[in-house]
Amino acid sequence: MNISRPPVVMIHGAFCGGWAFEPWRELFEARGHRVFTPTLRHHEANAAHEELAALSLTDYAADLETLLREIGEPAVLIGHSMGGLLAQMLAARGHAAALVLLAPSAPWGVLPSTPFELMSAQALYLAGDFWRQALRPERWIASAHALDRLDPKTHDAVLAKMVPESGLATFEILHWAFDMKRASAVDARAVTCPILCFAGTADRINPPATVRRIAKRYRGRVQYRELTGFSHWPMAEPGWEKVAEHTLFWLDRLHTGADESVSGDEA
Repeated sequence: MNISRPPVVMIHGAFCGGWAFEPWRELFEARGHRVFTPTLRHHEANAAHEELAALSLTDYAADLETLLREIGEPAVLIGHSMGGLLAQMLAARGHAAALVLLAPSAPWGVLPSTPFELMSAQALYLAGDFWRQALRPERWIASAHALDRLDPKTHDAVLAKMVPESGLATFEILHWAFDMKRASAVDARAVTCPILCFAGTADRINPPATVRRIAKRYRGRVQYRELTGFSHWPMAEPGWEKVAEHTLFWLDRLHTGADESVSGDEA
């Protein structure tokens, strides 16, 4: 029996582009999904950094809303890091058939759980008024904390493609307590779709304790999974195929109604 599978929108994280989901895109397309891997505004190579600096999370979300309307049917949103936060924002606006969160960034009000998160946020002030700048990817941070489990060839290829990120959007994520506009706010009660949430046990950027707090906001609708040994790049780290296969299995059972427990609370 042919199953009409829902479209999938894969939303990349900070300093990246749609290319970050290339391995996942190929696998999901081979399984019959229509897959969209948009690159957020001004995240192309050689983009206008002056315009990027002023972009808010709400700008990214508005662009993605336009794409979702063009798709014309409820889509599965798969978001990594900042993209995981954007996916939550879109789901709260009623734009998701299901959510898959890969090491997601936390919405407004979710406290960090580790000293590393706090120190990383404070270190941004070394750049001055960073919320008015386009922040360049710090290669040593990316290598040590985001790409540390990639093989050398993949590591170098990913690092070479990284682009600057909006300082304003970064401020809205890491310093939400000072954001009067509450750009990263998500009404958890408005997120009614099933959610699959992953955290890497070796991830220092969005560590398991913090991701667990995110998952608990959606009690009754979420499955929470910790990926042993994974860091912050589950799209291509060794063993990524198993994560993607588990996601496909979860979506298939959800779509066919074979297992109602897929929406149960395991956070």
